[in-house]
Amino acid sequence: MPDVLIGGLAGQGPKGHITLAGALANRHGLVAGATGTGKTVTLQVLAEEFSRMGVPVFTADVKGDLSGIAAAGAPHPRVDERLASLGINDWQPQAAPVRLWDLFGKSGHAVRASVASMGPELMSTLLEFNDTQSGLMHLAFDHAEREGLELIDLKDLISLLKHIEREREGFEERYGSVSPQSLGAMLRRVHVLATQGGERFFAEPALDINDMLATTDEGDQTRGFINLLDGRELMQSPRLYTTFLLWFLSTLFRTLPERGDADRPVLVFFFDEAHLLFDAAPKALLERLEQTVRLIRSKGVGVYFVTQSPADIPDDVLGQLGNRIQHALRAFTPRDQKAVKTAAETFRPNPALDTAQVITELGVGEALVSVLDSKGTPTQVERTLIAPPRGRIGPLSDSERTALLASSSLAGRYDEVIDRESAHERLEAQLTNSATAQVRPEETPAATPDTTPSTAEHDGSAQAAASTARRDTEHTSPVAESAPRSGGRQRQGVMETLLKSVMRALGSQLGRTLIRSLLRSFTRR
Repeated sequence: MPDVLIGGLAGQGPKGHITLAGALANRHGLVAGATGTGKTVTLQVLAEEFSRMGVPVFTADVKGDLSGIAAAGAPHPRVDERLASLGINDWQPQAAPVRLWDLFGKSGHAVRASVASMGPELMSTLLEFNDTQSGLMHLAFDHAEREGLELIDLKDLISLLKHIEREREGFEERYGSVSPQSLGAMLRRVHVLATQGGERFFAEPALDINDMLATTDEGDQTRGFINLLDGRELMQSPRLYTTFLLWFLSTLFRTLPERGDADRPVLVFFFDEAHLLFDAAPKALLERLEQTVRLIRSKGVGVYFVTQSPADIPDDVLGQLGNRIQHALRAFTPRDQKAVKTAAETFRPNPALDTAQVITELGVGEALVSVLDSKGTPTQVERTLIAPPRGRIGPLSDSERTALLASSSLAGRYDEVIDRESAHERLEAQLTNSATAQVRPEETPAATPDTTPSTAEHDGSAQAAASTARRDTEHTSPVAESAPRSGGRQRQGVMETLLKSVMRALGSQLGRTLIRSLLRSFTRR
């Protein structure tokens, strides 16, 4: 059965080694400690050991200083001293197989997902929708599936919600009441998610989860890839960070088969700087995360939280973590002292140690460790020297990162965003076609029936006839425009134009009205 070497008891050689059984690595774990006490190096040691076991690893590289794991370390007197104290004889510098990822696609392979893969329940949880809004989200996904509308990016989701808003009456006939106020609130929250980086995350090509589960053969050894997600910019968008992590775990849970008992996990997942996750996560999201952590171990996935204090982890999640590594905590304030007491109480006591006192005395690279034994029972806590990593401690240079990306077997696969026809384009086309179909040619007004006009109508008709004659004389007649300004020909042209205008007026309704008026005048005489 493969084991993960964490470290050992000082001066006791191989018999004092503290190891984590690979078969119990999916029982989850915790790495905690104050800033500068060695948590990142411990994470690096664990990641290297799992990789050497053939297990892929995923972790967010929050500060960018974990990327050195892709380069071989270098001998150092302090490393030699630690190796001698622990009795480790097979240590040698070694680079780990690493894949670099970045949700923004700048310093690693781009990580993307579709809105459809998120699903209505997780999307509602992420956006903190109430029950009414969550019901509308399920309605939207159901309609999209019925109509063959692909939900890929946030534009698709926004267009779909607007479509439901426009066609609300039709949707109410099938689904019941559809609140326009709820739809408006949903649209606003989707827009907020888009501004926090969601427009980059929800796109294509989507991540193939198998690319995170890959292994590679190095000689006669199979090693798991260590997947590093660049978190330097991502930490400025905590909602996006939470979105990705929960989507990733949910996707693993949905796609991986049940494994039962196995000698090693299929993937180990590290939540680095976990307090940032829990500080920003809404209650509904924490409940979903707790449920996922509890159930996903049956799929062979181990989840490890890396944070400053056990108090950063909700109790319901903390209770699921069987393997624990606690670096030093400082007790300068009453709040710090309470955190130390809480951390000490999470360990199985060791009569030889005052756990609360030792936590404040640990040096850099030392930790209190308790793991699950072969029966799944936590071992007594031990003061442990952490083994030195085989890779470099510190970040890769920009040129090294560029070279690693260029040599990756995934180079070019996720580089360019594909914006193909989906729900947004189809709904916009429907809206355009509907607007075009509503446009009709202007109808000619019906003729006004013959009636006896009033005096005002008679005066207005006469004035209109005269005005028409003048306009024809001044602008319409090409004869008047081209004739000389003097002589009989000019006067003749003017008279001809006036006569034509009068004749046209006589042929119109206005002309007929004028004739009737003249006849009445002659009759009265």
